[in-house]
Amino acid sequence: MNSKITTETIRAMKARGEKIAALTAYDFPMAKLLDEAGVPLLLVGDSVGMVVLGYPDTTHVTMAEMEHHVRAAARAKPKALLGGDLPFNSYGTISEAVANAKRLVAAGADFVKAEGGAEILPQVKAIIAAGIAFCGHLGMLPQHVLEEGGYKIKGKQDAEHQKLLNDAKALSDVGAFAIVLELVTPPVAKEISESISIPTIGIGSGPDCDGQILVTHDLIGSFPWFTPKFVKPKVNCAGEIKSAVAAWKNDIGAR
Repeated sequence: MNSKITTETIRAMKARGEKIAALTAYDFPMAKLLDEAGVPLLLVGDSVGMVVLGYPDTTHVTMAEMEHHVRAAARAKPKALLGGDLPFNSYGTISEAVANAKRLVAAGADFVKAEGGAEILPQVKAIIAAGIAFCGHLGMLPQHVLEEGGYKIKGKQDAEHQKLLNDAKALSDVGAFAIVLELVTPPVAKEISESISIPTIGIGSGPDCDGQILVTHDLIGSFPWFTPKFVKPKVNCAGEIKSAVAAWKNDIGAR
């Protein structure tokens, strides 16, 4: 891919039946590495709170922290489409949502992502009207983990199933270019993917979404203290780092 990837590039991948690979990047070197590996969609997710900043969940992440990490990733000048999460309590009103989306774009984001469906539709419309690309996020909403009492699979109940379908259609209708589906039961994720024209990017939602996103630390085994059940790390970076450090310590001891 020689030119900058756009939201239209991502939408065209669905039209062609080409699966979309997406990963998180929170800093310059990881954004550069993932871009060189040909990942078309990168997200500076608020998961940075847990895997980089040491918070217990995403609700502690601030706008200033998101701006900081978006700037770092954007300095890699990736060809990939680079997005940033609007963090907890940053899009409660239309004016807040637009102002904070503009802050992430000014920091280098090509698009913003926020959690929710019908309940945030006015904010989504305003963000898109301001000329900012928007990605939805339905299913398990990590910013609601405290009130939910943990991470739970969504779509098992009829009412929940119908709300997911309605929210996905609503986001698509107002101009979102893609939707992340997190921990949605696979049959419902498949149904949503087939019912809307924009791509669905799954995380723990089965194989039938139009793409998949993972926290890069989970994929490469660099956060060994917790790995989601749906992830099989492709490499054990944590173990490799410990081995390299142990070997170096032995080398300097031998000298």
